[in-house]
Amino acid sequence: MKTMRRLGVVAAAVFGLVAVAVPASAHVTVNPSSAVQGGYARLAFRVPNESDTDSTTRLEVHLPEDAPVASVMTSPVPGWTATVTKRKLDKPIEVHGSPVSEVVSVVTWVATADAAIKPGQFQEFPISLGPLPTVDQMVFKALQTYSDGTVVRWIDEPAGDGTEAESPAPVLKLTAATTTGAAAQTTAAATVPLAQDGKADGGSGWTGVAGLVAGVLALILAGLALARTRKPTGTA
Repeated sequence: MKTMRRLGVVAAAVFGLVAVAVPASAHVTVNPSSAVQGGYARLAFRVPNESDTDSTTRLEVHLPEDAPVASVMTSPVPGWTATVTKRKLDKPIEVHGSPVSEVVSVVTWVATADAAIKPGQFQEFPISLGPLPTVDQMVFKALQTYSDGTVVRWIDEPAGDGTEAESPAPVLKLTAATTTGAAAQTTAAATVPLAQDGKADGGSGWTGVAGLVAGVLALILAGLALARTRKPTGTA
């Protein structure tokens, strides 16, 4: 009897862990989920197909209006066409000393028939953007369209109590840049050209060899000159 009770407790515990580990449904996410304020990042929106019969044919990602980004670029996805929609800013943002008054507001990917995300599959849609704003997070509201015309709106913002929303939007957490990290990046940037520039490195090597050869030749010539200046001593 005690053995049966113990097995029941273990089974309940395992079931509870599985229930916690497995989400109710897959949703559109952004990867990586964190980045550094003021820097540039490569993000990928991961889109799973939740339908058993229809394919995903369109993805529409809205960049947050309260956190504009000056530079947004898409990366080719085979079989998908990416288009960007821009908007004017009421107040320009300054980037590298220059004002920017127009930014990307929406990125849309549309698939050809063969490239659509089929049931049981997922697809990633990468973008590069920056400099990242000085905010705690960026919420990217996304609309996922299926081949039957159904539109799933992943637009719910994170709840204050930490619970997951029914249709959560992809969220990118942003952390403040540290002085140590910035200094390390500056040092690395300063040394990379010399380390990666084959011509510069090779030139320095040949210069050292040439200097060594010139020194040896100079010593030989000096020895010869000294030998010529000496007079032979004869016997009486």
